[in-house]
Amino acid sequence: MLSRLSRPRAVAVCALPVAALIATAAFAPLPFSLAQPGLTANVLGENKGTPVITVSGAPTRDTRGQLRMTTIEATNPDARVSLGDVIDSWFRTDQAVMPRDAVYPSGQSVKEIERHNTDEMVKSQDAATEAALKYLHLSDKKVKVTLKLADVGGPSAGLLFTLGIIDKLNGDGSDGDLTGGRTIAGTGTIDADGDVGAVGGVALKTQAAHRDGATVFLVPKAECSDAKAELPKGLRLIPVTTLKGAVSSLTALESGKGSVPGC
Repeated sequence: MLSRLSRPRAVAVCALPVAALIATAAFAPLPFSLAQPGLTANVLGENKGTPVITVSGAPTRDTRGQLRMTTIEATNPDARVSLGDVIDSWFRTDQAVMPRDAVYPSGQSVKEIERHNTDEMVKSQDAATEAALKYLHLSDKKVKVTLKLADVGGPSAGLLFTLGIIDKLNGDGSDGDLTGGRTIAGTGTIDADGDVGAVGGVALKTQAAHRDGATVFLVPKAECSDAKAELPKGLRLIPVTTLKGAVSSLTALESGKGSVPGC
């Protein structure tokens, strides 16, 4: 048998479980990661005292300008993220709330995730080297490229590694720098055929790039809208789908001849 409650009592009774749920959610860990702009590194220079790109078996050139790969920093996969943390980050432009599974592979320990990210970086470096040498019509049996970048994992620096190798070996192809002396940043995976892939977190990476002096940002074309969401003033976006397109855009930007695509 059901008894009938007056409206004030009914509201009060209903409010109790809702309040309990809100209180629980406010303190319970949630399946999210909080991300913010991370470090950037000039692949044409040194990282922790070691050249990022070392080439043997072919002459290299001195370069001006910078090619800065970009990263995001996310809370550790085992970090406790509460509702309060999520709400605070939601209204900030320098932080993002991301599903934890979008940042870290699910069902893996911290050590397994670190190992996975390291493996992805190694694969990315191998693909970047192969793509660059193929673009320059050089043999990997005669030219050896070593890439070293400490404390960074994942595949998102592939495009910048490839452009760095090309600039070291060939520049713009006409005795000039691929960068045109600018500080250029970007992100994007790359495969051995020179196809550029999306990576995620580009709105935060543009902020990191601007913070560290970049005026141009190379972004996978599929992520143009994300990159424009919180685009810092004075940072120019150039969409990229292939290595060939990226090089063409940079040489056109340097020479002032030809069109440079935009998002």
